[in-house]
Amino acid sequence: MENLPEYTPLSIQLIQKHTATSLLGYIPHFYPPKPFAFKSALYLCGMKQTLIENKGLPASLLWALAIIAGITVANLYYNQPLLYNISQDLQVSEFKTNLIAMVTQIGYALGLLFIIPLGDLFPRRKIILVNFSILILSLLSIALSPNLEFILLASFFTGLCSIMPQIFIPIAAQFSTPETKGKNVGIIVSGLLTGILGSRVVSGIVGEIMGWRFMFFAAAVLMILSCMFLLRVMPDIQSNFEGKYKDLMKSLLQLVKDYPVLRVSALRAGLAFGSFLALWSCLAFRMEQAPFYAGSHVTGLLGLCGVAGAMTASFVGRYVRKVGVKRFNYIGCGLILLAWTSLCFLGNTYAGIISGILLFDIGMQCIQLSNQTTIFSLNPKASNRINTIFMTTYFAGGSLGTFLAGSFWSLYGWNGVVGAGVLLIGCSLVINLFFKKEIA
Repeated sequence: MENLPEYTPLSIQLIQKHTATSLLGYIPHFYPPKPFAFKSALYLCGMKQTLIENKGLPASLLWALAIIAGITVANLYYNQPLLYNISQDLQVSEFKTNLIAMVTQIGYALGLLFIIPLGDLFPRRKIILVNFSILILSLLSIALSPNLEFILLASFFTGLCSIMPQIFIPIAAQFSTPETKGKNVGIIVSGLLTGILGSRVVSGIVGEIMGWRFMFFAAAVLMILSCMFLLRVMPDIQSNFEGKYKDLMKSLLQLVKDYPVLRVSALRAGLAFGSFLALWSCLAFRMEQAPFYAGSHVTGLLGLCGVAGAMTASFVGRYVRKVGVKRFNYIGCGLILLAWTSLCFLGNTYAGIISGILLFDIGMQCIQLSNQTTIFSLNPKASNRINTIFMTTYFAGGSLGTFLAGSFWSLYGWNGVVGAGVLLIGCSLVINLFFKKEIA
């Protein structure tokens, strides 16, 4: 076995300074022979490199962002399978307990509106550190909350600071090559979806075995570990907006005014997401009733059906340009309407519930990813602000769906929830029908 070379501080500096290609002649054969693989190895070792717009994103960084995106976004959805448990523990009504999910979504929407634009103004590593710190405290506060009011306050800050994935998506869009942009955005969105479905499964099981408070203690620990790892591998990305925060926020209004495609894409996706959350915000209450009488662990396991959506995301990302945004929206709306049909007429059977969730997840990804991937080409220099407009509208629609579903559930039961969901996806379909202009 040949002796391994000893690297001095000077040689380490050379590795960080020069490209992997120029070093290949000086590196023994046990290093990865491909320049791109070598860059990935540097990231895993904590050696951050400068990213260049449209020149490519190291695979290790891309997958790290996708995994942490899933772990972070899970904070928004841990509460959904646990709402019935919380209602019973705190002795409050189902309508009031459902406000936890709504307040979390509102916090997320406001975080998207007021925090994500800072990615164009300040170093993103600083934004990540501050947000993770507040997020850890808010999750611990939920776990220790003595009453519903305190949970609502902590849930708002949990939503407000769980916006890290929406900083990652513009990074993938801005620094990927044009050929891999859709695929790389799809990988991060797949990470998001995996986190969403995994959060419901894990929280349902943990809530049934260990109690709902333990889930939020565990979530806080995951955030500590994610923050430490992300700060190690995240490169220094320079801001691309010169001016003050007030000017930055004004520029959001200008972007909305200048790009009608952005307005329409955000609105039709937001209404569809409202329909999606109408289902999940009341599913735990439905599963506790006849004929199921199922606990939170069963509601959580239903989240595994979302793997279909996660698998669809990468496919949609690859074929957005070929199929077209408008066609993907028609497909998505059609699948969601079929899902609600199944949930309405077969809602007393597991087959009807599962098939409805499967159709919902696939349809939702057709709508979200096709709209989100294409809007970044409108103005690549304003990718964070464009994503802010899109995702703020998206989660505002989610909050609307959660509120309508909770209200209709208390008045009309499951049929009321179905009606609210059909109304929202119907509005999304109408917008798609009457809007003619699309991104090439």
